[in-house]
Amino acid sequence: MKSDESILPDLKELGGLILGFLPWLLFLFLSGRTMASLERATIISVVVCSVFGYRELKQRFILQWGTLFFFSFCVVTINLFHIVWVAAYMDLLSNSALAFVMWLTLLLGKPFVLQYARRDLPKEHWNDPSFIRGCTQMTIVWAILMTVSVVVSIVKRSSLLNWPGWVYFTLNQVIIASGLIYTTVFKRKKRLKRLKQQS
Repeated sequence: MKSDESILPDLKELGGLILGFLPWLLFLFLSGRTMASLERATIISVVVCSVFGYRELKQRFILQWGTLFFFSFCVVTINLFHIVWVAAYMDLLSNSALAFVMWLTLLLGKPFVLQYARRDLPKEHWNDPSFIRGCTQMTIVWAILMTVSVVVSIVKRSSLLNWPGWVYFTLNQVIIASGLIYTTVFKRKKRLKRLKQQS
């Protein structure tokens, strides 16, 4: 495999994206079925968002600030005030919050993927129309996927489908994995196309 066709740059970018979603991924796996596990998961998510996302918070990344705000809200309502309905609807609230933040970045003209992509790109390429279109497209796909997660949470609480809880949990995992795979493949194609044009 040629050096410019190596998948290592794509895996590095994927790692950066996963790091941005780390508080949400940890929360998904650590929240469990008890109030105690949910309380622990909210605290861990706030700490991880603050520590690992410090640079993004400092650079005013909307997704990172939305993440910090949401999990801080969870710590206050669940850990301090023990508001039961927040805990009972946590999957719906978390999916809705994430979808909302993603759509908000688009409405504000600052797609969250664009903010992350610019971080490792020379400033002279920041306003390239093709680059901005690609990042906007990826953000739209992510926003749609998280909106599907919201729908899954609503269906879970309705009488439409009487599936066991693990099915809905798996569906959420599949949705996130689909977003990560799509982003990696899309960015790899764009990178290889750019390298081909330069050669």
